[in-house]
Amino acid sequence: MIGFILGTSEGRKILSLINKYTEDIAVSTATSYGGELLKEFKIKDLNTKPLNKEEMLNWIKSNKIKVLVDASHPYAKEVTKTALECANELEIQYVRYERLGALENITGEDIIRVKNYDEVIDNIKKIEGNILNTTGGNNVSKFVDIDFNYRIIHRILPSPKVLTKIVDAGIKIKDIIALQGPISYELEKAFIAQYDVKAILTKDSGIEGGVIEKLKAVRDNNIKLIVIEKPKFQYDLVFNTEESLIKFLVHEYKL
Repeated sequence: MIGFILGTSEGRKILSLINKYTEDIAVSTATSYGGELLKEFKIKDLNTKPLNKEEMLNWIKSNKIKVLVDASHPYAKEVTKTALECANELEIQYVRYERLGALENITGEDIIRVKNYDEVIDNIKKIEGNILNTTGGNNVSKFVDIDFNYRIIHRILPSPKVLTKIVDAGIKIKDIIALQGPISYELEKAFIAQYDVKAILTKDSGIEGGVIEKLKAVRDNNIKLIVIEKPKFQYDLVFNTEESLIKFLVHEYKL
């Protein structure tokens, strides 16, 4: 059995390719919505909730998984850490599929690179104007009650669960944009104008995540792009295209 941890839009393509060779797969996603998107594929076991280490170990063992493909989001640090630990503990093959960043080789005074949210807050305080946060709803509590004279607008998924979470954390309704991405260049420009934004906070989630559109809109409006850099792990096997990943699996496991 091959186990897949999926957390990006490429998950559907990965499954469509592997299903040409085998149905003997188990898939784990973090949400029921993620599971709904995969219903057309042939999957022996589908988990649709986050797994802690003990739960992931049990999931791997109960499905007799021999190779674990971690295709979680490039910023899902805890998921990857747990997957690596589980694969190592159970002595099974770990394979990483990682979407390439879009900004890794792009430089400029308008790009501010930071390692974590503490550095984000430090840099935000130096900016004279409103901030558009496009990094999701998991860390919005870090922006509540900070010493900042301007607005921070949070663009999140239009999910009732996420909306409730960030409102409960103390974010004002007027500072929330609920919209499914990726966002076009024209719409990014419109948000900058509408909210008088002086900096956009983003993760380098690759071309698929609309980062290039953000960069173009930022540069055309002469504002800043604050980029949280990807967490770094050491992998023995890592693939950056769906085709190369599947080619390896087919060859290595004689599918």
